Amino acid sequence: MNKSKLIMSLVAVGVLYGAPVVSDNLLGGVAKAANTAEQKASPAKRASKKVPAMRNRVYTQLARAQQLADGGDKAAGFGVLEDVKERINQLNSYEKAMMWNFYGFMHYGNEDIANAISSFENVIAEEAIPESLYLSTVYSLAQLAMQQQDYGKALGFLQQWRANTDKEMQSGQHILFAQVYYQDKKYADALTHINAAIELVKAKNETPKENWLILQRAAYYELKQPEKVTEVMEELVRLYQKPQYWIQLAGMYGEIGEEKKQLGAMETAWQAGYISKSSDIIMLAQLYLFNQLPYKAAKLLDDSIAKGIVIADEKRIQLMAQAYVMAKEDDKAIPALIKGAEIAENGKFDEQLAQAYLNTEKWQQSIDSAKVALKRGDLDNEGNMHLALGMANFNLGNFDEAIAAFADAQAFKDVAKTAKQWTKYVEKERDYQQRLAMN
Repeated sequence: MNKSKLIMSLVAVGVLYGAPVVSDNLLGGVAKAANTAEQKASPAKRASKKVPAMRNRVYTQLARAQQLADGGDKAAGFGVLEDVKERINQLNSYEKAMMWNFYGFMHYGNEDIANAISSFENVIAEEAIPESLYLSTVYSLAQLAMQQQDYGKALGFLQQWRANTDKEMQSGQHILFAQVYYQDKKYADALTHINAAIELVKAKNETPKENWLILQRAAYYELKQPEKVTEVMEELVRLYQKPQYWIQLAGMYGEIGEEKKQLGAMETAWQAGYISKSSDIIMLAQLYLFNQLPYKAAKLLDDSIAKGIVIADEKRIQLMAQAYVMAKEDDKAIPALIKGAEIAENGKFDEQLAQAYLNTEKWQQSIDSAKVALKRGDLDNEGNMHLALGMANFNLGNFDEAIAAFADAQAFKDVAKTAKQWTKYVEKERDYQQRLAMN
């Protein structure tokens, strides 16, 4: 291995297997907007110093340490480094930095992040080192601090890195800033960098990475900007077409009051086979009802219950029956109401059954259900059950029973007027029928 190859490989380890480094062809333009977030707290630019050369005997030992490590014998590699470290007072700044750099690399390979950070901090403590080594090491330290969830320290390293490069930032570097700011709960600063990164890739006609958009969405959400969250969700749906994004987009449309778009998103997701959870099916059914499409709601629930996707509990059956009734499909509502009556602990389903039977001219069934409803109790409108009894008995020609039921109904203020009108009508009809019978 020649000396230049060794030095290049040792410099490379400071960026931890390909972490972003500053290159000569970074994009400009939109990235400038993101620089203001860290300028106030940025450290001063470090003074450049002449870098001493690496001496051959130091190079030879570092090369040997690297060869041992590459061969899998890390302990031996550390041993060689310890030999170098014993004579640290004899090393110049560049040689010390390269020794610590390789220590950092070795510790990182052993997943010893704390010692890796300590070693890399020793690298940048040396003043007379190449600018490229300084920048790559500081950037790597930011990444390592991020791994340790030390976001304040990570931000400090990033600001230190930014203060010492005049080049425009790449999209990936903006994202690292954004991640650190987000974790540090500085959401506006995070968005400055996320948006800059996305604009950079769009300027090159490239697609923003999915996790960038997810971070952007999260930042807007934390800043309580639902319209912006919705815009990001639209982008995620357009670019990545994942089932959960359709559901989340529908939810955001609902939050910003775009109910028609909410229904459209949910219905598209249903037709595409993206909806399989009971809760999402219920949401779609409720959206159908809200948008005056009760039959679609009822059919969706009926089919889903039949397939076992939605549990046929009291609440779901009630919703399905309500939808059928709203759709004026009483015949289809009746089976659902019967199921509900079988599992309910009160008379509410029997109450609705009585009304559905009345609407479909099943007079005796209406009478039976109304009586059960009154017996079981906890009704929404007890007076209506007395009215139903009166109407059904009247249609069966049971005039006296009808008049008695309407008399009971008059005790309820909300139906009293209707009950009185029916009483007069039935009495006249009864008297007429009696006169006919006498002739």
